[in-house]
Amino acid sequence: MRFIPCSARGERLLVHLRGAVSAALILLFFNGVAVAIGQTSDADVVTVQSRLQTSQLVAYGQASPVSTVPVSAAEEGVVTGLAVRPGTHVRAGQSLAHLSGPAIDSLVTQGEADVRSAQSQLDAAVKSLEIAREQLPAHLTTRQAVQQAESVAAQARSGLVNAQSRLATIRELMTVSSPADGIVLELNSADGALVSVGQPILTLQPTNGLWLLANYYGADLTAIRVGMTGQFLPSDGGTPIKVRVASIPGTLAVGGGESIALKPLHVTPSWLSGESGTVNLDLPARQMVAVPTRALVLNQGKWFVMVHTASGDRAQEVVPGPTEGWDTFIVSGLAPGTKVVVSNAYLLFHANSAEQYQIPD
Repeated sequence: MRFIPCSARGERLLVHLRGAVSAALILLFFNGVAVAIGQTSDADVVTVQSRLQTSQLVAYGQASPVSTVPVSAAEEGVVTGLAVRPGTHVRAGQSLAHLSGPAIDSLVTQGEADVRSAQSQLDAAVKSLEIAREQLPAHLTTRQAVQQAESVAAQARSGLVNAQSRLATIRELMTVSSPADGIVLELNSADGALVSVGQPILTLQPTNGLWLLANYYGADLTAIRVGMTGQFLPSDGGTPIKVRVASIPGTLAVGGGESIALKPLHVTPSWLSGESGTVNLDLPARQMVAVPTRALVLNQGKWFVMVHTASGDRAQEVVPGPTEGWDTFIVSGLAPGTKVVVSNAYLLFHANSAEQYQIPD
C-alpha cells in the first residue's frame, strides 16, 4: 500500500490497493470524505451520437430610422407659420410652413409680370391670326402669311404656359410642404427665422421607415446571411415580431461585433424609434455530436472528455458549442459512436495527475 499526498495540506490522499484486489481501487479523500473510483464500467459511459442541432444568436436590438429626410428651404426667406413640433405626424404634400421676405416677393412680382407680358403677346398673336384668316378669302393676304401667323400664335401660347408654370413654381417655393408621410423628428429652424437656399427647416422620419439594428458577436457571425429569420422580443413585454435580416452593412460595432439590420417579416410593426428588445436570430440547422454536460472537464482553460476504450480511459480535448437541456454539443474533437465517461469524469481525469506527486523525503 502506498500513500501519496496530493496537496500541501494533505487533505486529499490517493491509495492503491494491490495484491488480493484484482482491479485497482482509487480512494480520493475530500475533507475526510472518501470517494471510490474503480475501473469504468459500461454503466458509467454513453455512446455519443450525431444530432440535428438548431441554435440562435441572441443580441440586443433597437428600432432606428432607415433614413431621415431633411425638408429644406428652396429659396432665401423668412419662415412663417411653422406650427408642427417633434412627434407631429404629417402627410405627403401637407403645408408645414411658408417663406416670405424681399427675395420671395421679388420673384413673385417678376413671375407675375412675365405672365402678363406673355398674355399680351398671345392676345396680339391671336388677333393677327384672326385678321389674316379673314383676309385670305378676299386674297388680301397669302396662305404663307396665315401659316406664319399661326406659328407666332403657337409660340406665344407656349410662352404663356411656360410663364404660368414658372409663377406656379415660385409660389410653390413659398410653401414648405412634406415630401412624404412621416413624423417630424426635429426642428432645424424656428418661426420668424431667416433661412438661406438649401438650409434645413425640419427633419422627417418617413412612415414605415424603421428597422432593427442588432449587434452580434462571436464566431457564428460568418453564418449570418440576408434573408435569415428570427424574432424580436420587445423589452416592454409586447407581442413578439417575426423579423428577417434585411442588410449586413459589414461594419464593426463597439467591442468588435457586427451590426445587422432587420425588418419585419410579414406585418407592419407598431414599434417606435428607439424601442429596444432582444433579437433571436435562427441559425441554420447542423449535425453535431452531443454529450451529457456532466461529462465535460475543464482544465487550464481547455475542455476535455474521458474517452472509454478497450485499452482504458483517456482524456480527449474537445471544443464545446451550444447547450440543449442537459446536453452540450461538441464543435470539434469527438466523432459519433465514441464512448464517453459520464460518471465521476472529473475525478477520473485528475486521478492520473495525482500520481505525479510524492511524499517529500
